Amino acid sequence: MLCCMPGVAFVPALLVSWSSAAFIISYAIAVLAGHVEPLVPYISDTGTKPPESGVFGFMINISALLAAITMYIRYLLIEKQNESSHFVRSSCNVFTLCVGLMGCTGMGIVATFQELAVPSVHDIGALVAFGSGVVYITLQSIISYKSCPRWNTYFVCHIRMAISVISCFAFIPMIVFASKISMTKIDWTPGEKDYTYHFMSAICEWTVAFGFIFFFLTFIRDFQRFSVRISTEIHED
Repeated sequence: MLCCMPGVAFVPALLVSWSSAAFIISYAIAVLAGHVEPLVPYISDTGTKPPESGVFGFMINISALLAAITMYIRYLLIEKQNESSHFVRSSCNVFTLCVGLMGCTGMGIVATFQELAVPSVHDIGALVAFGSGVVYITLQSIISYKSCPRWNTYFVCHIRMAISVISCFAFIPMIVFASKISMTKIDWTPGEKDYTYHFMSAICEWTVAFGFIFFFLTFIRDFQRFSVRISTEIHED
């Protein structure tokens, strides 16, 4: 089905499906193995102990690569559209790409350095991944509005901005509640110390993560109209 998609739409489609599978499979294995409680664990908690840690690390690293490819193609699309419309500065497009690639690097750090093994490095990677991701989708939402009505509909722009706003509002309490947790552990149970902070922070984390997934889902229609040659030149179909 992905191969039959026109243009390069299969790239964000693969990113969305692969990333969703990474979260769901790791969660299912961790819960079935009894390593985490089923009620809203941290995403990283579901990829800390073997065997789910291997699955989580492998799949999230692939997701980071797919996200980087998607962001680069998006950059090329905007550059091509901007040749005739001039709706955004090229420097702004480059900056947005760099922010997105920082987020992909953070994802790689999260997947490589386990939460309990190297917590400080893992936390830095998570902060970079989520922080850069929120900034990236916000900038992309603004660029989308600037490209209306020729390259985007206002309906799609409203959806992207709504996802960005929700992700921003979820990101802030995620950091605040996480900072109040006084211990590093994955086997949380209701009623123990700091559980409420953990629970609220985890809800916000899942909200931001799936906000990214739904945001990239909106790229599929844009990518259907374009194809990328090996020379990296982009042409409208």
